[in-house]
Amino acid sequence: MKEYDFIAIGGGSGGFNAARVARGITDSVAVVDGAEELGGLCILRGCMPSKTLIYSAEVLHLAQNAKKFGLNIPNATVDMPALHQRKVETIKEFSDYRVEAMRSRKYDLYRSFAKFIDSNTIELSDGTQLRGKKFIIGTGSKVSVPPIPGLDHEEIWTSDTVLDLDFLPESAIVLGGGVVACELAQFLNRVGSKVTQIQRSPHILKDQAPDVSETVEKAFRDEGMDLFTGTSLKRIEKTDDGFKVVFDQGGFEKAATAKYVVNALGRTPNTQNLGLEAAGIELLPNGQIKTDEHQLTTNPDVYAAGDCAGPFEIVHTAVLQGEYAARHALKEPSSVFGPLNYDHMLDVVFTDPQVARVGLTQKALDERGIEYITADYPFDDHGKSILMEAKYGFVRLFGEKPSGRILGAEIVSKDAGELIHALSVAVSNNLTAADLLKTHWYHPTLAEIISYPLEDIVDEL
Repeated sequence: MKEYDFIAIGGGSGGFNAARVARGITDSVAVVDGAEELGGLCILRGCMPSKTLIYSAEVLHLAQNAKKFGLNIPNATVDMPALHQRKVETIKEFSDYRVEAMRSRKYDLYRSFAKFIDSNTIELSDGTQLRGKKFIIGTGSKVSVPPIPGLDHEEIWTSDTVLDLDFLPESAIVLGGGVVACELAQFLNRVGSKVTQIQRSPHILKDQAPDVSETVEKAFRDEGMDLFTGTSLKRIEKTDDGFKVVFDQGGFEKAATAKYVVNALGRTPNTQNLGLEAAGIELLPNGQIKTDEHQLTTNPDVYAAGDCAGPFEIVHTAVLQGEYAARHALKEPSSVFGPLNYDHMLDVVFTDPQVARVGLTQKALDERGIEYITADYPFDDHGKSILMEAKYGFVRLFGEKPSGRILGAEIVSKDAGELIHALSVAVSNNLTAADLLKTHWYHPTLAEIISYPLEDIVDEL
């Protein structure tokens, strides 16, 4: 039986990056990944393919609204086979790089699935057994199928299906209001499908501030999407022409019909069939692996990172978790990398307008009893956004009293995912509003809008 200093179970963002860091410390590293394709969720079926398609749909949307910009573009339509091929070629560059790295012989790569048979031994699906001094589990997540009658129909799509389309669906019902559901619903609508989105909570993007969600909802409805919120899904029926989704809203039973249905009701940790009990690894009630601040599970030799561990299912978080776990496991101290500070958390939703958030939310600040100042400014009163016809949204900052330290920020706007990084630097480095006002904010830019709420915080202090 072969033994390794470090074994990564799963070759996605968490597992691969842990193995990469571990390989810089020891030569004895293995990666175990039984997926049909190497590369992980982000590259193959998540971030990169979705953003490739979303950006193309944004270009199409701008062309179709050319008259707003004084342009005459009489006909702009999607070419789905070409769009699909561009996505395939773009993603191939990323996946080829990852596969090349995994097959570089720096690691022993096992193309199998693994399960623990004791605290330090795994058995692969081909019968091979491996022992590890340290492990990391990075097995990601999979599509959730809640117990709704008809949702398990074999013809119902998932995000995987939408990201691989090479034809234009005439109509689609998107179930869910989370990040994936919202991004895909707007994409389908912009390329020409008739889209109905059905969300169970009172707002889409329910983890965001209500007025942030309302801004995106208005944009969706303005673009012609049928959006139902505050619903209870009852059943899904197959019809001769597609599907009918029956739901309650406000005490009334309603129905929506479309050619296709997309299940975007969330994902669940991929922690089954790993033999975790045999290794003494405990799960949280939501199915994620229980870890401490070092990503260490209840087995002192096993770490976990990424979607299978949480608390956030975000790629850059998985990368940081994996890298830190490898250093901690192999006792390689770092003056830069330590346990993740989730008070500095950064997340982005790639709808249009985009939604971006960093640091503590207003709810978290109130729960902790922290005194703060709130300051915001709308994009429909800002020069660069007006000339870009990008008037949806606002920027909001939270400044600590009496220091003025920036504790959190929310931006809903065009390119919010780019703008938020200036505030991410501030949050992570304990900068104050006064500190940031020492910075030059160039005019006319979208980013200069940040200076307005900064001035308000300084003035109030």
